[in-house]
This record gives sequence, structure tokens and C-alpha cells, in this order.
Amino acid sequence: MIKVMQAFVRTGAHDQQVKLVEMPIPEIDENEVLVKVQAFGVGLQERYFIPQNTLFPYVIGTEASGVIIKTGVRVTRFKVEERVILTSVLQLKGGCWAEYVAVPQDALIPLPSKMSFVEGAAIPIAGKTALESMRALNLKSGDTLFIAGASGAIGTLVIQLATAQGIIVIGSASQKNHSYMLSLGAQKAVDYSGPNWAQRLKQWIPEGVTAALAIQPGTVEDSMDLVKDGGTVITVSGDDHVKPKSDISVCQIQHHTDTKEALIRLISDISVGYIQLVIERIYPFQQALEALKKTETRHARGKSVVRV
Repeated sequence: MIKVMQAFVRTGAHDQQVKLVEMPIPEIDENEVLVKVQAFGVGLQERYFIPQNTLFPYVIGTEASGVIIKTGVRVTRFKVEERVILTSVLQLKGGCWAEYVAVPQDALIPLPSKMSFVEGAAIPIAGKTALESMRALNLKSGDTLFIAGASGAIGTLVIQLATAQGIIVIGSASQKNHSYMLSLGAQKAVDYSGPNWAQRLKQWIPEGVTAALAIQPGTVEDSMDLVKDGGTVITVSGDDHVKPKSDISVCQIQHHTDTKEALIRLISDISVGYIQLVIERIYPFQQALEALKKTETRHARGKSVVRV
């Protein structure tokens, strides 16, 4: 077997430069598997999610899909040649922006037979965040939800999860993304860069929305202005330091270990078409940095994925 692979790495602790280099294929421990990566997702976190005290160069990447080619002696739930979805967040051995990745068996989810590798790689991070956002919002049928930055990978899933529960959704995004947000179930769409968009929303719902989800950074304050008294703003971007207005609460989403079961159900729903997975573009391996830079502009429609 070959012993080296191509991988995208952070070159040092003091800069965020990423390069394509040749690296040794990682060795697996007794509770790990070695996966031949077939596709990986592209998110805002890829360049920054680096564990403390790691060695450089460090392979970046947080989510992928592929085929198991080797298992540790204590791996009992998965076998060689099985198709899997995986997460590789903050692993000391490195992430999944590479031809091969070593991950614990607990980081794996079986890839449904009806789902492609590209689809599988697009789900883990956005899917988990969308589910945890819904959990934090804790809304019921008939409630109203404003989503700030609804056209990206997280927002497109939240629109569908919320409308499936009978929640009325208003999404903000650039004008070019309005028609497809409406097609996913949003009842109204506004252009956050246009004039008087907040006033238009208040005309639709004069009493204010039940809650808001601030996905884009810098949107918490505007979201608070749209929420009725006693309502909630849930932030994905980490802007929970903003001082709340009136009796509106502002909370950062929390990560829960028991979200995995809900994520497995979401993956199943996507595989059979109950939930639509929006993939903006599929990039070849050599253009992964181009995909990352595009995602970092925060002007995405759904998810970008790199095919290895």
C-alpha cells in the first residue's frame, strides 16, 4: 500500500495559510478506522478549527464521506469496504481534507445506499448545527421565525425543518436567492442589503416574530428589533455578547452529544427526499482552496463540496 497522500494543511500556528502538500497516511489506533476520502464538505470553520498543542503541518477539514479501508482491532460496528459519513473536528491526527483520514468509530455514520458521497459529505456540520438551532429555538406550530442568513447550508435546512413543524419562516438573503428559499418553504424573503427591509417585515408581522436565528455574524442586533417582547434570538455566529434589548433573550446554540441520533434521522430523510439538500457547487480536489475562499465570502447558496 502507498504510504503518502495529498492533503491540505495549515502550515503553522501563527498564520492561517493553507497549502496542498504530500503527507504520510495516518496510522490508526485500535478504536479507529482508516477512510479513503471520496468527498469533503467546505465550511467557514475549516481554516480555524485547529486543536491546541498540535503539530504542524496540520491537515484541515471537519466533515467527509468515503470508504473504510482498514479497521482497528477494537472496531466492532463498522467493517472494511463500508461507505460512511464522518466528522473529524479538532482531531490531533488531522482532519479530512486529504485522500485518507483516521477517525474513531464513534465519528462514523453509515452512508445510505441511495445517497452519493457528495451528498453525504455535505451534511454533518450544517445538519448538526441546524438540528441544534431548532432545539434551542424550541418553537411550536404557528410560531414565527426570522432567519438572518437563510440561504446557506444551515439556513436551507432550518427552513425545511421549521416549516415541517408548522412554523412560519421569514428568511433574509440577497435577492437572487429569494425564489429558492420560498421553494423550500419560507413564506417571506427579504434582502438584508436593501433599504427598509426591516420595516417591511414589521408590516407583515406587526407584533414581531416569536424568535430569530442569527446565522450571519453581526445580525443579532437587527434580529432583536424584529422579535416580540419575551422572544428569543439564537445566534450561531457567536455574537451572544450583544446586550439584549427589553426582555428579549440572546443565546448561543449549544452542542449536545445526543444530537447524533437526530442527525442519523435527518440523513435518512434527505436520502429519501423528505428534506432537500442544497449543494451550490462541486469542486475538484485541486480547487479546494478556491471553494474555501468562496465559502468565506458568506455569499453561499447551500453547501459547497469537494470531490476527491
